[in-house]
Amino acid sequence: MDSGIGLLPAAAAVRRLRPDADLVLSSDPGGMPWGPRTPEDLTVRALAVAEAAAAHRPDALIVACNTASVHALPALRARLEPGLPVIGTVPAIKPAAAGGGPVAIWATPATTGSPYQRGLIREWASSVTVTEVACPGLAEAVQHADEAAIDAAIAAAAALTPADARAVVLGCTHYELVAERIRAAVQRPGAPRLVLHDSAGAVAAQALRRIGERPASEAQAAAPGLTVLLDGREAELPAPALAYEEGRLLRAVGSPVR
Repeated sequence: MDSGIGLLPAAAAVRRLRPDADLVLSSDPGGMPWGPRTPEDLTVRALAVAEAAAAHRPDALIVACNTASVHALPALRARLEPGLPVIGTVPAIKPAAAGGGPVAIWATPATTGSPYQRGLIREWASSVTVTEVACPGLAEAVQHADEAAIDAAIAAAAALTPADARAVVLGCTHYELVAERIRAAVQRPGAPRLVLHDSAGAVAAQALRRIGERPASEAQAAAPGLTVLLDGREAELPAPALAYEEGRLLRAVGSPVR
């Protein structure tokens, strides 16, 4: 679940790890972006998106949204667990800092400077130089596959990123869809290859650990299912999702589930 197509990287990571898995993608395009909303409003919307997914009886729910994980995770777990394991998304600050600094954290304006993110920095990155970089408009541009707006938002954030940064933490799941464009904008000529840290692979692996491995039936292996819920209603993958490799992967190897 996510406000929009930021759920694609985690869904694609699950698909790669478990090609037989049926997937339900639940989002709130009518309410996207969630970042500017109050925590109370965001939590109401996140609960609605989660309950729409839960109605399909999944084995686990990945909250593939940093903002929702910051503000709504306790409410989601209170509502759905223990019957449905809920896995949140945490910015990969710990592994980024372990690789040495300086580190830049790209995130939405709502997350940048938040007590939550500052707490993660104190806990895991106190020994390295960290720069928090707000990226206004980038998630929205990615959501709509607006190429010009993506380029402008990335350029603006790159200008705020220290030239000596060795790693960039992608603190919004939407950003993972344009990771290589971010690398190209931040990479300095002659500098070591910039390391990007995302969350999709880690949360996908954690979800599978929570539910345990299950043998796939032949039917599942031959035709893994894909259900897309937009504002709680079944639909096709939105056209902008197909601008990204992850969206095309999910469409190519998923069949409708009814």
